[in-house]
Amino acid sequence: MLDMVEWVLARAGEDRSKVGSLAGMVCISLNVVLCCAKGAIGVLSGSVSIVADALNNLSDASSNIVSVLGFKLASKPADPEHPYGHGRYEYLSGLVVAVLVLLIGIELIRSSIEKIIAPTPVEFSAALVAVLLLSCAVKLWMAHFNKRLGDAIDSETLRATAQDSKNDVIATAAVLACSVMAHLTGLALDAWVGLAVGAYIGWSGFELIRDTVSPLLGQAPDPALVSHIRSKIMGYPGVLGTHDLMVHDYGPGRQFASAHVEMAAEADPMTSHDTLDNIEQAFKDEDGLIVTLHYDPIVTHDPHLVDMRNRIDAAAKTLDAHLSIHDLRTVPGPTHTNVIFDCLRPEDCPLGASEIKERLSSLVIEAYPEAVPKITIDEDYVSAAQ
Repeated sequence: MLDMVEWVLARAGEDRSKVGSLAGMVCISLNVVLCCAKGAIGVLSGSVSIVADALNNLSDASSNIVSVLGFKLASKPADPEHPYGHGRYEYLSGLVVAVLVLLIGIELIRSSIEKIIAPTPVEFSAALVAVLLLSCAVKLWMAHFNKRLGDAIDSETLRATAQDSKNDVIATAAVLACSVMAHLTGLALDAWVGLAVGAYIGWSGFELIRDTVSPLLGQAPDPALVSHIRSKIMGYPGVLGTHDLMVHDYGPGRQFASAHVEMAAEADPMTSHDTLDNIEQAFKDEDGLIVTLHYDPIVTHDPHLVDMRNRIDAAAKTLDAHLSIHDLRTVPGPTHTNVIFDCLRPEDCPLGASEIKERLSSLVIEAYPEAVPKITIDEDYVSAAQ
């Protein structure tokens, strides 16, 4: 397994499309061999559960073909109609695979029910046991093979293929156990196991559909990525804070991000701009991530304003420890002072936006009776894991 993984990586280099295509070709070949072997044994023995397992391998081969096609299409360069590339083809191929798996599961459920209604005897043989044991061994190898390559190129498609291979081991082991039990005890469980395998495949297809639709709809980014982006920005000298982070996913390896970065208003703007340029370039060179940063000047030499910002931020945290404020400024007038700021509300905060605004306004007025709070609630959908 290790030699094959190294061979694929050596042949493909840093081209994730070639890695995915080579991995797919290996899996297609193995799944076709397993399908033919199991199908022959299943037909000769009259076992619907083994035929079901053979069809599962056929569906896996079909899935591998779609995955290879997805990798090929996703590797197409950007063009005027698709300025962010074609990376989401990889997600679309995963959706097609998921639908195929679901349909195979439904068909197996139907054929198993027919076998339950009109059962036929199943013949047991050493060849049957040998084929199923071989299938378990091959699928375990494929699981490790795809997992290793998936980690190497950070591909959820290959990781999902690895998990599917592990699931196949469980299904095949159940078929083998059923065949042995039927031979030893005479219990006719074949059709029932076929039904269970079909239901298992169908449920796997449903879960795959759910998982592949999510990134197409714009799911929240990985909390680990969010934490990394924020930590990296905060690690540069002169950065006082960061907020309004947004991450856009146009397919594996095609992510873009934007954020606001707070820096001292009194600092040389050219120096601050240079720092932001360096941060953006570091993300591009070290993470392959295109990041656009917006400069938010923060007054740091006005003790009254600094104290107000700290007190209001502390007041917000009395409502929820994860609330924070930013972009605070004041507009003094003859009868009152407008206190303008944004409050960042995490996705999992139990308080609604209107409740936060109302209660925080009361706390601000309590601390500064002349203040008229002007609060904007920002919804944070990319909260890092706490």
